[in-house]
Amino acid sequence: MLDLIDPLIALLTIGFGLFGFVAPRYTAGVLDMTPTDSTMGLSEIRASAGGLFVAVGAVCLFTGAPWAYAMLGVAYAGASTGRAISMIVDKPPQPKALAWFAFEAIPAVWLIWTNWPA
Repeated sequence: MLDLIDPLIALLTIGFGLFGFVAPRYTAGVLDMTPTDSTMGLSEIRASAGGLFVAVGAVCLFTGAPWAYAMLGVAYAGASTGRAISMIVDKPPQPKALAWFAFEAIPAVWLIWTNWPA
């Protein structure tokens, strides 16, 4: 049963990444980001919240390698660290920010703890 957690996290990562990749305007709305006169923000969401997470999740599934899952954990650790700092400095809506923090921090801890090379 525990051996299904890593692939499930990778699939969820791909799923959420697909929203950013395929539907950047929807993703921008969910994240309370408003497009300006430029479409560069949509390009950034499609790249960083979309394609990046789809690619990393896919590598995890295709290789099944612990190092790949560990790096996905590192990516989530970076995201959750940035989120934690933002929660203190930027003071975003705390219920929403806390939910995203949990979504990032819990997989980070699990993936690093269970896949980091000994």
